[in-house]
Amino acid sequence: MRYSGGVTSAYSDSPADSHRAVEAVWRIEAARVIAGLARMVGDVGLAEELAQDALVAALEEWPRKGVPDNPGGWLMVTAKHRALDQFRRRDTYERKLQEVGRDLELRERLSGDDLDAALDDHIGDDLLRLVFTVCHPVLPAEGRIALALRTLGGLTTEEIARAFLVPEPTVGQRISRAKRTLTDKKVPIELPPPQELPARLASVLEIVYLIFNEGYAATAGDDWVRPSLCQEAMRLGRVLAGLMPDEPEVHGLSALMEIQASRIPARTAPDGSPILLLDQDRSRWDRLLVRRGLAALGRAEALGRMGPYALQAAIAACHARALTPEDTDWARMAALYRLLAHVAPSPVVELNRAVAVGMADGPERGLEIADALVAERHLRGYAQLPAVRGDLLARLGRDEEAAAEFGRAAGLTRNARERELFLARAAALRQPS
Repeated sequence: MRYSGGVTSAYSDSPADSHRAVEAVWRIEAARVIAGLARMVGDVGLAEELAQDALVAALEEWPRKGVPDNPGGWLMVTAKHRALDQFRRRDTYERKLQEVGRDLELRERLSGDDLDAALDDHIGDDLLRLVFTVCHPVLPAEGRIALALRTLGGLTTEEIARAFLVPEPTVGQRISRAKRTLTDKKVPIELPPPQELPARLASVLEIVYLIFNEGYAATAGDDWVRPSLCQEAMRLGRVLAGLMPDEPEVHGLSALMEIQASRIPARTAPDGSPILLLDQDRSRWDRLLVRRGLAALGRAEALGRMGPYALQAAIAACHARALTPEDTDWARMAALYRLLAHVAPSPVVELNRAVAVGMADGPERGLEIADALVAERHLRGYAQLPAVRGDLLARLGRDEEAAAEFGRAAGLTRNARERELFLARAAALRQPS
């Protein structure tokens, strides 16, 4: 079947199937659509509104007419047309022509299809532009992170609030203030000049890694991983490495993401259930990504000044270089975590160190470190703390205590697949031997 625009319907299933397709496409394409619109309209808040309008249109049309062959393109075209309508209605058409045109002669030529073509003329990378924009120093750190996770990571306000253990209205206010500040300060949606890149680099790397992590271990929902987010973050990392080749942490982040992403094919069973690292079939790891990651790590090490991302990549490399779990150099990993805790101290780093120490020196030593974190307020509500303690207790034969910890972890996680995993481990520990 063909409908307006000449796009062929991929299939004609039930409205419920179409709604699911819209949701799936939105998760994959939202960041790119918003980034492209932001470049076009020069306003992050307006870009998000236009993208939401296109989403509503898809929810109305696709159940009736079928899912288009290029659903992401359909969303972008629909949002772009709505933007053009708004420009005309707001009497700003001529101003937008001037922004798009490079000189008077071009502006005089622009109309109809010519205008559409000019608006589609990307120079550079829209998503990277938006990353640097939301990392502008006019925004406070919490505002940058909340806005980036909302617009680029596709998380809901509720999911962001849960991830950072703050009330949902607080997150909503941070996002609204951030968008309003960017508009009020007339911050352009563009890459900063080269001399300003280093000043924003730390924030940009943090945002890219947050996007990657949301794909690698989804905060909430039914999926254990969201590979499209990982791929987008890795692509941004590669672009940054080309843009700033002398920055070791850029290569360190690229190395970390490539090595971690290499495990994605082995992280889930055919039914979508998660498979833990030590249980994975390592023959399914993507060796090309491993090689890319190790090469990027080598570049970071050659430049010196090993920062947090390069150190985490070196830790990930300990797994990547081991053909079996038994071959893992846990002692080196524990030493690297000790160094990372010195360079970038955090309770989460210390919890990961507990795991490495537990493997290198025995579960008793690891449990000592994990037990010291129980009172840490930043880990209240963090499912991995009871999960780590549960694993260490199980290895010590303290099955009842371990089962209780896994039960606590299940109650804290927002990811359905992870909850199933924790509940299954708790049930297995309670079964009579």
